[in-house]
This record gives sequence, structure tokens and C-alpha cells, in this order.
Amino acid sequence: MKFTKQQMGLVLGPVMFIIILIFFHPEGLTNPANAILATAVWIAIWWITEAINIAMTALLPIVLFPISGGLSLTETTASYGHKYVFLYVGGFILALAIEKWKLHRRIALTIIKVVGTNITNIILGFMIATAFLSMWISNTATAVMILPVGMAIVSHLKDNPRTIENENLVFGKALMLSIAYSASIGGMATLIGTPPNLVLAGVVKQAYNIEISFSKWFMFGFPISVILLLICWIYLTRFAFKFEQKEFPGGSQEIKKQLKELGPISYEERTVFLVFMLTAFAWITRSFLLKKIIPEIDDTIIAVFFAILLFIIPAKGKNEKIMTWEDAVKLPWGIVLLFGGGMALALGFESSGLAVWIGSQMTSLGGLPLIVLLLILIASVNFLTEITSNLATTAMLLPVLVSLASAIGIHPYFLLVGATLAASCAFMLPVATPPNAVVFGSGYLKIEDMAKKGFWMNIISILILTSIVYYILPLLWDMTSSF
Repeated sequence: MKFTKQQMGLVLGPVMFIIILIFFHPEGLTNPANAILATAVWIAIWWITEAINIAMTALLPIVLFPISGGLSLTETTASYGHKYVFLYVGGFILALAIEKWKLHRRIALTIIKVVGTNITNIILGFMIATAFLSMWISNTATAVMILPVGMAIVSHLKDNPRTIENENLVFGKALMLSIAYSASIGGMATLIGTPPNLVLAGVVKQAYNIEISFSKWFMFGFPISVILLLICWIYLTRFAFKFEQKEFPGGSQEIKKQLKELGPISYEERTVFLVFMLTAFAWITRSFLLKKIIPEIDDTIIAVFFAILLFIIPAKGKNEKIMTWEDAVKLPWGIVLLFGGGMALALGFESSGLAVWIGSQMTSLGGLPLIVLLLILIASVNFLTEITSNLATTAMLLPVLVSLASAIGIHPYFLLVGATLAASCAFMLPVATPPNAVVFGSGYLKIEDMAKKGFWMNIISILILTSIVYYILPLLWDMTSSF
């Protein structure tokens, strides 16, 4: 009888929990730390094998931490109400408003209209539009929003009698991959752009009581995003694919047609755009401007305030507001639970002493040059997230890296930031990231296409991230603090 990966994981998780809890008692590992370790292994196995829904797996700490003696129920459940959970909720309500009033399509089409009808420029236009939206909206939502626009462009090329035979298939593959890649790359630019960034901020706050503000991350993440996006565009249009047809026959007409179908910009679109810009402005200026006026102001407070504002502002000519609760229930609550589970794990690792114990077991890595250690870490995380959730990977790994950094005497930002960025750069498989899965569903790509083209993007991103974290991060962030 053949067992599936899920069935094996379903049994292996609790079995390993019991084995570690009862039989694994090495020197220096306290009983609470042992309990946290046993729970973390169970969670890791269920996350990797997807034995049950990964969001429901994230609730395991609420059950296992208290009964095994790892962490009290009050402390565990408090993690699920962490401020970064509500930062995500506020940010996603704004994203839902943008989607509800179709502002995302207008932004995307306008950008593409500006860049022109050259084949490579159209791909660049899609990448800029996708990356920009992904900075503020979840990568998944961005890919879902942009995909129909992209498929309409490819379909128009296919139906055009002036199109060279099979050229639309080459263009279709390149465009689909560009949407997937730029959704992941764009999310790296802001603190709310992709879940691993918020996990990093939560772990740093938990472990060191240091806040990574929206502007602090943006100052570092945005240039990385721009560099990767440019290199990705050059790679896709010059090396991964060759285009015989340089100009898109009728491309500008298709864009104009879709913009015309949207009609004139509505009052609701203007309102949502204004709230969106005010939110971004508040996030970017909070640390050096708003804090002087309101000392207690925080990125989460800003996100929730503007989310509430959308429920107050009325829509024009309708007996409703810009946002209603019926709209808000579309929030990806599973991601919210995953955040909570990640925060609970981070707290458990820290408070039980497990993180320190693990770090002490890995001191042999301290003999490696820092840049080599970074290269190994970033490459490992990059390829690991091809088969696991990037959120689950960072939630499991970052608490361990906190203690490793302490044990080998290097600044923790090197390891934590390197691993976090690497988790957003899985380009090879449909299961690696939600945007990859979304574009794979378009029908233009085979797994072979994604694996071959994505492998080289993985390698490129590993080398770039290693260089940036090693050379640039210390110049932009204060790395003089001792931890």
C-alpha cells in the first residue's frame, strides 16, 4: 500500500513530538525548551508535508505549548494578536478596496500604455505594474489581478494576422513568468509587501526590542527590488527568450481598448487612491516626521486607522461606504493565523532558552568567513522555499538564526535579513510561491519551462542578495549595536 506525502506527515508529526518530548534530553536543554522543540518539529513536518492546511497547523502551539509545559496559554495566544498581525489586516483591507473599485487595472494599464508597444518594453511595463502593486498588496492578489490583463494582451497577439507563427507562445511564456517573478520581487520592497518581511520585524522586536519601521525597511528593500527587477527583465528578454518580432502589432490599441472599457476614473477610485497615498506617506514619514507630533504613532496604528476610514467614507450615489464588512471578510484569514503561529514560535524559542541552546550547537559554523556563511544560508533558504511556504520557512528558521548569530558572534541582521530576502526568491516551481502557481494556471507554461528558466533566476538572486547583504546592509542600517 502506497502512502501519500500528506499521510506520512500526518503520522510522523505527532510521533516525532512524543519521541523528542520523552527521550530527547541532551545536556543544557531545559524541559520548557524541549517542549518547544518537540512542538516546532511537529509543526515543521506538517508544514513541509502539508498534512493538513498550513494555517490550521499554525494553531498547534495553542494546544501543544501549554500541555507540554513549553509556554503558558495566555502568552501563546497573545502572539496571535501581535501588532504585525494587525498591520497585515489593515494593509490587506486597503488592498481589497483597490481591487473592489478596479483601481489596480487602471494602474497596470496606464503603466503599460506609457512604456510603449515594443515587445520587451511591454514585458517591462507589466513587471513595473506588478512589482508596484505587490509592494502594497499581497503577491497572490497582485498576480491574480494582473494575469487577466496579460492574457488579453497575449490573446490579441495570437489573433493578429501580422503575428509570426508561434511568436505569441514565446511571448506568452515570457510574460507569464515576468508577472510571477515581479510579484515576488516587488513584495520585497516594503515591510507589508510579503509575509516574511513582517515575520522578520516581529522576531527582531521579540528578540531585541528593536523596531524595524516601514521607512527603515523601504530604504533597504526598495533598491534591492529595483535591481532584481531590472536584472530579471534583462534575463527574460535577452537570455531566457528570443523574440523574432520586436514590435507588438496593435498592442497600443489593445491597451487603449481596455482602458476605454474601464471608463472615466470614478469618485471611488479617486478616494481609494487618495487613502492609499496618504497611508504610504504616513508609513514612509512616520519615523522622522509623524513621531514628533504623535509620539505613540506606529505602522500598525496607521494601517488600521486608514482601514477604518474606508468604512466611514461613503461611496457616491450608493447607500454604502467605500468598504463594507462583506468586502472585508474576503481577508486571507489563513495568512493571519500563520503570522500568529510564527510569532508564537518565535516567543517560545526565545523565552524557553531553546534559541540559545540551538545556537550553541552550531558554533562550528563560526569558523566560516561571513560571506561564505551568508552564501550557504541564502542558497539553502532559496531552494528550501521551492517546496515549502516562504512564511512557514521564515517562521521556523529566524528564531534559530537569532541564537546562531549570538553564538558565533556576528551581527544578527546579516543572517536574519539574508534568510528573509532569500525566502521571497523561489522562481523554479509552481508550488514555490502563490504567484508561480497563479501564472502556471494560465496554461502557457509547463513545469519544465518554469524549472529551467527559474533555476538561473534562483542562482542570480542568490549571488545578488549575498553581495547586497554583505556589502550594502551595514552602510544603510546601524550595525554598531551589540546584541
